[in-house]
Amino acid sequence: MKVSYQWLNQYLPLQEKHIKPADLAEKLARTSVDINDVYSPMDGLKKLVVGEIVSLEPHPDSDHLNVCQVKVSDDETLQIVCGAPNVQVGKKVIVALVGARIKDNVKIKRGKIRGIESNGMLCALQEIGFSEKIAPKAYEAGIWFLPDDAKPGDDVYPYLGMDDTIIDTDLTPNRGDMLSIFGNVNDLAAIYDLPNGFKTHQVEEDTTEKIEGQLAVKIDDTAIAPAYEMRLIKNLHVAESPMWLQIKLWNAGIRPINNVVDITNYILLKYGQPLHAFDYNKLPDHQLTVRHAKDGEQLVTLDGETRELKAHDIVISSANQAVALAGTMGGEATMVDDQTTSIALEAGIFDPVMVRKQARRLDLHSESSMRFERGINPETVSQALDEAAYWLNQLAEGSVVSGKIVAAKPVVQDRKIVISVKRVNHVLGTALSMANIESIFVRLDFEVRSLDQDQLEVDVPARRWDIELPADLYEEIARLYGYDQIPSTLPSMTRTAGGLNERQTRLRASRHVLEGLGLTQAISYSLTTVEQAKRFEVEPQPTEPMMLDYPMSSDHVATRMSIVSGLLLDIAYNHARKVEDVALYEQGRVFLPDGNERPKEEEHVAGAVTGSMTAPNWAVKRTPVDFFVIKGIVDTYLANMAVAGKVEYVADKTRPELHPGRTAKILLDGKVIGFVGQVHPSLAKKYKIPETYVFELNLEAVLSADKRDKHYVHISKYPAVTRDIALLVDQEITNQEIVDAIKRKGGAFLKDVRLFDVYHGIHLPGNKKSLAYTLTYQANDTTLKEEEVNAAFDKVVNYLKATLNAEIR
Repeated sequence: MKVSYQWLNQYLPLQEKHIKPADLAEKLARTSVDINDVYSPMDGLKKLVVGEIVSLEPHPDSDHLNVCQVKVSDDETLQIVCGAPNVQVGKKVIVALVGARIKDNVKIKRGKIRGIESNGMLCALQEIGFSEKIAPKAYEAGIWFLPDDAKPGDDVYPYLGMDDTIIDTDLTPNRGDMLSIFGNVNDLAAIYDLPNGFKTHQVEEDTTEKIEGQLAVKIDDTAIAPAYEMRLIKNLHVAESPMWLQIKLWNAGIRPINNVVDITNYILLKYGQPLHAFDYNKLPDHQLTVRHAKDGEQLVTLDGETRELKAHDIVISSANQAVALAGTMGGEATMVDDQTTSIALEAGIFDPVMVRKQARRLDLHSESSMRFERGINPETVSQALDEAAYWLNQLAEGSVVSGKIVAAKPVVQDRKIVISVKRVNHVLGTALSMANIESIFVRLDFEVRSLDQDQLEVDVPARRWDIELPADLYEEIARLYGYDQIPSTLPSMTRTAGGLNERQTRLRASRHVLEGLGLTQAISYSLTTVEQAKRFEVEPQPTEPMMLDYPMSSDHVATRMSIVSGLLLDIAYNHARKVEDVALYEQGRVFLPDGNERPKEEEHVAGAVTGSMTAPNWAVKRTPVDFFVIKGIVDTYLANMAVAGKVEYVADKTRPELHPGRTAKILLDGKVIGFVGQVHPSLAKKYKIPETYVFELNLEAVLSADKRDKHYVHISKYPAVTRDIALLVDQEITNQEIVDAIKRKGGAFLKDVRLFDVYHGIHLPGNKKSLAYTLTYQANDTTLKEEEVNAAFDKVVNYLKATLNAEIR
């Protein structure tokens, strides 16, 4: 909230006590809320004065410029060329003199405009730093007119409230009471122990007519609106607000509209109580109802947008037509305009959860909805409504009809909390006496009474709805006593050695293995689109992914069921920035629906590689990655994770997002634990990425699998013996089938089987291929004899002939 120092000073003797804005902000930051910024609207501006246009004539060489004579002091008149369409003789205006600094540090220089000398500039509010969002619409296309009593030559800053200092506070959700001047005054009065001079105004009613029979309100369920009151104001005149009111609004970041709307916004800032004014004569019926919306019901809101409502939205309806979205935005059909003469003024409290949900779903966050979401002070609902009626009488000459409609009024009770002085000192590490603690609660305007030598009973007023427990009162004591005065002590704790459990150790080892293989860790969102969530599942799920009721964006609506999709977005991000060689991995959780309210969470690990894994140099050429590179990474990873079971790679053509000829499912002891393969070219085109290879493993299966006891293998000191064999086999027979057959009959001394040649060609019979292998035999405790190796080799040859119909070449 943007808090005006001058507004605070109306209720607290800040200047009298020499409390400067910067010191005030620093104190708030140490005691109550964070501070985003402390600034004055006049910062960076220079030589801006009041001027009076005494004459003007059309520019001789332009159809839209005027040559103005502007009085800037009793004895000086300047000639200034101005193109504003609303320039008028006799108006007081903002003049930037020669040498002035305006918005964005632009310097005003003396010059000629189409041959006519111009000695300065007549300014619009936007040109001296006002945002487009807060500058009044009536002056959007022209210069700003100052009040008629402004004196030429004076600085313009006091006339526009630019000599104020704004403290931009950043509130935590629990301190909704600080979203008002009332809340800030109460807190600062307690912090500095100052007299609280907050002023209210009492409404004067027109006793000649009563509200009964002219307006009525019905609430279907008081749970959605625990407080709801209305007043009727007649015969008012909609006009421009006085300068003091406009200044308060634009210094708070709100655009002035007209006196009726501005008064509701003024009360919003002063009390933190949102109000809404209905044009009384535009209401279809004067019996209003606060109810849930009907599914599909439509409402055209003040911004001109047609909103389709849901059954859990809250609306104000008239003649069964929605005329406002409660707590969020009013309806266009009943808006206040220049022709309005009577208004029905609403003040209430609406269910904060429902307001938040409807505001978020419709993207209609506003100053009002923010306050309803964080809480409204039930003590000031009537007070805020009455003061708004007072100002409508004073500034819009409205007649306040006697009485008001009270459709719902909450029972306001102080919350009683008992605390112990001994416990306070134990928690805070202080040595405060009961009198010290009582004085802090007196400063907070909390009633307090002692129950015995150690206990105090504190009455917490409803305006501090964030205080519910003794711990909350400890915090109040600590912050008013001063966090900087609490002694620093080391925590007392047992001395125990920290460490990782087995699962944590292996998860960390998993990352280290992949980093050692040349992959870089990536972290992506666990939320994605429905389409991406359903891609690259290790085990395809029959159900849809878990959906968020209120996603933060359209790209983050569902929980991921695989990790690869997120990595492909990272690949696309890098590729778009000319990074051709990318090797990434991510280790994290996926969320698999299992029919319960919460999904099943599994730890997965995935990788994505494109380009080359090694940088080229004079001795090494750039080699693009292929299926065997990514398969080798997975192989090495599983070996380093000490997986003891049988790992198999089986060709898989069932995954639409992967290349049908370069994809394999990964089996551990016959159970699918993952996949490896090339991203399908059509999908790669969608992601705008080059040829990319990926893998994903269910890490839960890897962690729960049997482990090898030792990672090291004994190196034999005896010589190895090799035998080469070339086989002619059918095209359908895979390398894995041949290797499995060789190992099955290779005997105890067979240490390695390596494929060193593959041949397809015209010199072979149709549907045949030639594969050549090197078989390595070695014993750990002796030198092998020729006949032992030959016997083992012959068994392999015979077995290959018998089972695979292989022809030895």
